[in-house]
Amino acid sequence: MTSTDDGRLADLGYTSEFRREMSLWANFSLGFTYLSPVVGIYTLFAVSLATGGPPMIWSLVIVGVGQFLVALVFGEIVSQYPLTGGIYPWARRLWGRTWAWMTGWVYLIALLVTIASVAYGAGPYLSAFLGIGVSTTNTIMCALLILAVAVTINLAGTRALALAAIIGFSAELVGALAVGGWLLLTQRHHGLGVLFDSFGAGSETGYLAAFLAAGLIGIFEYYGFEACGDVAEEVPDPTRRIPKAMRMTIYVGGAAAIFVCLALLLAVPDFAAVISGASPDPVSDVLTTAFGPVGLRVVLGIVLVSFLSCALSLQAAASRLLYSYARDGMIVGSGLFRRFSAARHVPPYALLVAAVVPALVVAGSIISEDALVKIISFATLGIYLGFQMVVLAALRARLLGWRPSGPFTLGAAGLAVNVGALVYGVLAIVNMIWPRTPDAAWYDNWLVALSGLVVVGLGALYLVVARPQELGVAPAGDAIPQEER
Repeated sequence: MTSTDDGRLADLGYTSEFRREMSLWANFSLGFTYLSPVVGIYTLFAVSLATGGPPMIWSLVIVGVGQFLVALVFGEIVSQYPLTGGIYPWARRLWGRTWAWMTGWVYLIALLVTIASVAYGAGPYLSAFLGIGVSTTNTIMCALLILAVAVTINLAGTRALALAAIIGFSAELVGALAVGGWLLLTQRHHGLGVLFDSFGAGSETGYLAAFLAAGLIGIFEYYGFEACGDVAEEVPDPTRRIPKAMRMTIYVGGAAAIFVCLALLLAVPDFAAVISGASPDPVSDVLTTAFGPVGLRVVLGIVLVSFLSCALSLQAAASRLLYSYARDGMIVGSGLFRRFSAARHVPPYALLVAAVVPALVVAGSIISEDALVKIISFATLGIYLGFQMVVLAALRARLLGWRPSGPFTLGAAGLAVNVGALVYGVLAIVNMIWPRTPDAAWYDNWLVALSGLVVVGLGALYLVVARPQELGVAPAGDAIPQEER
């Protein structure tokens, strides 16, 4: 086995067309901007605070620990299999073609919907920045603009993506620290004791149910680290750098998210008004009070950079996954989606899918009154399903004799970490699909679970009819010793 990156890739059965132009910091920045503490907190702060009161911040800690376990498992896998597309090729090597195809399918659909959720979440902030009224139509138009700008930058190539990720990371981190610090200095209305006071939230359903529902903010926040592995063939020395970048994403992104959430919480003057619905947009209220019209425009600009860089990272991840599928001949249109731009060294048609499909989701949101929560709930479920299919594949492979052989391994702790990651992920999925609106129509109450079943069902139908798992000659299931297969 050769020691070079290209030699390692050849040992795994591939020759890459990507350029290795993404440094460790750019790779970490890609994961950070995908995780995006500003996007995650600003998008769901109002909903989570109204649902669970100030203690909802503790979901960021709980989910952070659970997802860190997942990141450790992924780090072991990518260290041995540094392949573009991440989740799909990992599942392919750990289990086999059919499991990998379904894993990638679920994750791809979830990624495309997540891109839509980020763009849609940016809509109100872009409307406010431009000084136009916040309405459903304006939100949709602004979201489409975000998608168009993001794909234009992505089409410029890996170097442009890396630069945009570093700029986005720098702007978001500095902005988060500056805005949060200013709020703590000038707008602090409460002591830390409020973090243990529900202020009446959940009085009708019981506080545990309310806290679990509010926990969507934490569940939505802590994914993105896997994007570091999605671009593995664009990173020098990926077997060492990517596991480190994944861990850095959790450390820095998680700390920034908790800080932003804490600063906003202590700056909200009246929790009861938010919980009752009298103050439906506490983020804008707090920022306007703290910074005034001119300062607010600057803050909104930083927030928009965060949303744009998050959309960029998501599009990059989705396009690399689709390209990985196509490279193995595993999806309709493979010939088109594996095409490369000779000048930019990116898959342009796969990137266009990562813009057009989210645009259709955004446009379709006009029929729903609470489109943002529904889009986010479905997207998050799909991401977690994809994650846990890889975690389960890793656990099965371990039990059948797989021993991670990359530079980064967990050693004797690997099995315990793997089990912990799976238990956490299953509990998070149950929390996401649990019905919480008994007065709503059954199909609305079970919308998240039903949407997941539809995606899995369509994927299963495609597997039966088209049998893509029988196409291509790329290795599969080779993590497991030959005698155990």
